[in-house]
Amino acid sequence: MTNKNILKNKNCLITGATGGLGKELAVEFAKKDANLFLTARDFKKLDLLKEQIENLPEFHNKVVSESVDLTNIIELQNLFKKIGKIFHNIDVLVNCAGIFPVKELTDYTLKDFDNCFSINVKSPFLLCQKFSQDMIKNRWGRIVNIASSSAYNGFRNTSIYCASKHALLGLSRSIHAELKEHNVRTFCVSPGSIKTSMSKAVLENPDYHTFLDPKEVAKFIVYLISFDNEMISEEIQLNRIGYN
Repeated sequence: MTNKNILKNKNCLITGATGGLGKELAVEFAKKDANLFLTARDFKKLDLLKEQIENLPEFHNKVVSESVDLTNIIELQNLFKKIGKIFHNIDVLVNCAGIFPVKELTDYTLKDFDNCFSINVKSPFLLCQKFSQDMIKNRWGRIVNIASSSAYNGFRNTSIYCASKHALLGLSRSIHAELKEHNVRTFCVSPGSIKTSMSKAVLENPDYHTFLDPKEVAKFIVYLISFDNEMISEEIQLNRIGYN
């Protein structure tokens, strides 16, 4: 059974909060009256999102935003310190930040590889490693890793991206097995193409009207993590009904 108030007063960290899905997740968490710590690179977009959330009639808690480069270890360490001072701990971690490099195999550079894995895999690993500690102590926590249909498939011109999402799926499976005994639940959500600016920019000839609605995906994720008894679905694939 779901607990409608399960996120009330919980401390939630969302990376990639200004992206198409990240923004909708932030709004949905705010509607459940959680405390929010939002990160992204663009501080102007973060400020606008923070203002939007503060104006929601359902929201009565704290929202903090911080521009962070997740490839920079020093900035990550500073993020950990700031969160510790403001929220002390994180109850719900949503790793939504990601990049989607599209090139032919022979055109990729080592920098492309390192940058993609740093954002799509390394930063989720470090964030899970850090914030799971308090979740374990409190015997309650939620980790949501946003993967992709590419975590289960391979597509041309996306070899590095697909490899990174396969890695994130493997990371999620391992974390789930390790943390479930502490009542810390790990979810790997793998959507198909979503109606976001990133998808529109990188995909060739996209059949955009068949793409998933980010609002629906966000609502589903919040619903998914609200179950608090024995049942868990740790791997979730969200596909397009109008896609062949």
